Amino acid sequence: MAEDKPDIAWRVIGGLVGLVTAWAARKILGFAWVKATGKEPPVDSESPEVSMGEAIGYAVVMGVGMSVAQIVVNRTAKKRYDAWKSVKQVSQGH
Repeated sequence: MAEDKPDIAWRVIGGLVGLVTAWAARKILGFAWVKATGKEPPVDSESPEVSMGEAIGYAVVMGVGMSVAQIVVNRTAKKRYDAWKSVKQVSQGH
């Protein structure tokens, strides 16, 4: 049985999508944090100037938010890439 080789184009596109998603999610979540708390996001969670609750809250918001963003964007991008790839193969007669 032949082993499926990873699609190099998807790996490159997926990597770029991941970078852009992480950057955008960080900006959006930071903006939402400021709107919700009235304070800038903590830069150094280990700083004594940042309360334990604020540090943990920010970590939870960022962790969950980044994970959800990655899942949604990666699944959407993969579906669109697969659809484009199948249309391309049909048009080439494969």
